Amino acid sequence: MAQFIKIYTDKPNEAAIAKVVKVLKEGGLVIYPTDTVYGLGCDITNTKALERIAKIKGIKLDKANFSFICHDLSNISDYVKQIDTSTFKLLKRALPGPYTFILPGNNNLPKEFKKKTTVGIRVPDNAIALEIVRQLGNPIVSTSIHDEDDVIEYTTDPELIFEKWQNLVDMVIDGGYGDNIGSTIVDLSGDEPVIIRAGKGSIDII
Repeated sequence: MAQFIKIYTDKPNEAAIAKVVKVLKEGGLVIYPTDTVYGLGCDITNTKALERIAKIKGIKLDKANFSFICHDLSNISDYVKQIDTSTFKLLKRALPGPYTFILPGNNNLPKEFKKKTTVGIRVPDNAIALEIVRQLGNPIVSTSIHDEDDVIEYTTDPELIFEKWQNLVDMVIDGGYGDNIGSTIVDLSGDEPVIIRAGKGSIDII
């Protein structure tokens, strides 16, 4: 059964974050808060953990469109081809924030994602998520946890999330109520930005 751990967003406890990082380093799956909906994540370098997430989502790993949660823009260059000045300025304006940017991937992508030409990058405006990635030392791969109820789409109450997911994951973080609107997804892999999904982030910033 999963651990259930309370962490306060305004001042994440370092010892609590270290417990999360230990679970991730050991190949565990963690449900954690972001600036939008709760996410399901694992260490980007752990193949077994990536396969577990793909299995939960009912998809093949090489077909999965997972996002990479990065600590800041310097993290992004590890996995993304060199970007032009206008793209960089847009990212700097929007991040940290409720956006997922699809960018051309480079040769450093983990082997599970080598077939992909693009990668979704997130730098959420949430201290818990950012601190986990900072302490881990590399991004976590992430996917939203949808609710089976078509009306609500995303579960916002961490206790209900724990109830539902406790036998599928290794840790659920209670970071307070989540949002029920996903991130705005913007494709920056072509000549012009393309809005794939209008979510929480304002499209005016584009």
